Amino acid sequence: MYSIGLYIYTFLAIVAAMFSKKVRKRVYGIGQTYLLLRRHIKKTDRVVWFHAASLGEFEQGRPLMERLRVEHPEYKILLTFFSPSGYEVRKDYEGADLVCYIPFDTPGNVLSFLRLAHPEIAVFIKYEFWTNFLTTMHHRGIKVYSVSSIFRPEQYFFKWYGSLKPLRQFNHLFVQNETSKKLLAEHGITNTTVVGDTRLDRVIDIKNAAAPLPLVEQFVGDAPCFVAGSSWSPDEEIYIPYFAKHKDWKLIIAPHVISETHLKEIEKLLEEHGITSVRYTEIEQASSQPFPSEERGALIVNCFGKLSSIYRYGKVALVGGGFGVGIHNVPEAAVYGIPVLFGPNNQKFREAQALKACGGSFEYSDADTFAAIMDKFITSPMDLQQAGQAAGNYINANAGAADKCFNAIFNQ
Repeated sequence: MYSIGLYIYTFLAIVAAMFSKKVRKRVYGIGQTYLLLRRHIKKTDRVVWFHAASLGEFEQGRPLMERLRVEHPEYKILLTFFSPSGYEVRKDYEGADLVCYIPFDTPGNVLSFLRLAHPEIAVFIKYEFWTNFLTTMHHRGIKVYSVSSIFRPEQYFFKWYGSLKPLRQFNHLFVQNETSKKLLAEHGITNTTVVGDTRLDRVIDIKNAAAPLPLVEQFVGDAPCFVAGSSWSPDEEIYIPYFAKHKDWKLIIAPHVISETHLKEIEKLLEEHGITSVRYTEIEQASSQPFPSEERGALIVNCFGKLSSIYRYGKVALVGGGFGVGIHNVPEAAVYGIPVLFGPNNQKFREAQALKACGGSFEYSDADTFAAIMDKFITSPMDLQQAGQAAGNYINANAGAADKCFNAIFNQ
């Protein structure tokens, strides 16, 4: 039934590709996968395959890939994505020898892909559990591992209509917490190790490699700065009015969506509350001239790739998504030793819960709760300092998952 469902899904995806640009990219990309495999992987190559659904999972697997490149150059690294939002951003990633889409999990696709890729080891990151791929690799003696996975009782595997078959195909599962390990053990799966989340190792690497941003330094000056990362409209409608009343603070906004429509919405909201703003690309283009930072209260980051370095300039950070899709990358901000605020949709994010418990992050549900948190930080520098230290200490104390996974998989 699973395979029949996949064939139906594949057909529907082909039809949907005629109407959706995102689906069309994936369908076309899958068509190129086999060509790319033939072109870049030889029969004599030793291949390690990493699979990520999208960008978040890629970042969790990246520390393993980069260490593998250095310590075991005898392997070729194959990286696949399911989502176009991951593939399109990282298709030129230099840490892999080949980046492509994973085909739909039909038996024929699986056989063709594995014949051309012939991996010795496969690493599936977090939530990727494709039954036909996993079963076929298990039967062929290919070592398959799950990294940074996390399990909850409400997941499909543990329902009466679900199946544990995909999970039983792994040689080992490196899970994020004791809850996941216990849940799997209750269903007879004991080849597990609690290692934490490799994402923490990645954010530490990013912090250590982050380059200074002189334009941001110039904008911030000596003022306290609030960094709103990956923010959405519901977040912006809460924090922008607050900082209209606290103009001694600088405001940096890195929206999750940087479409012209959204940028103009932010600029309009800032203007309505008497906050002058400038886009990052505007000061970048005028960088040959002194920038009058005191005349601008908000900097709108309308480009990608800056946010992880910008957090260092904040006294407090916000991570958006908590009023919709779910919060984004909280550790990316917390690693700089600053408190992190986010909206109510954060229950499924382990680091967010742990940071709340240790006093390094705080949840707001509306303008009043946001104001209460910020008022406390502004009026009590000691509370601000302690919250920042709690955030940074949590990240550093829980790092090391990548080392544990790497040594168990590649240095046996």
